Amino acid sequence: MLQGESLTRLLQGAAAGAVATMIVGFNWGGWALGSTVDKVAKDRADLAVVVALTPICVDKFRQAANATENLSELNKISYAWDRGAFVEKGGWATMPGTASPDSTVARACAEMIGNLKP
Repeated sequence: MLQGESLTRLLQGAAAGAVATMIVGFNWGGWALGSTVDKVAKDRADLAVVVALTPICVDKFRQAANATENLSELNKISYAWDRGAFVEKGGWATMPGTASPDSTVARACAEMIGNLKP
């Protein structure tokens, strides 16, 4: 029964079914490669850190002795990258226990500070 032409057709059907299953699984079934999952997890973890640390940076900025002057200086800067650099240089994006500022936190902090009312 499974000889010759019928064995060939059975193997062809199994291969086609496996390919179709993979196409459906990866495109619509939610399947993902381990490397993709790792990248998504790292991106989400990095975002969570930025979300958690940004309010600390803003608070450090607001508690500075010359916060009003710093806010007017920050508002004069038009590019987001330069605003983040200003926050980095001010030391507000340097978190306790770290030696250097986090540039992503600095940019998010500058954006949040820019939305504050003087």
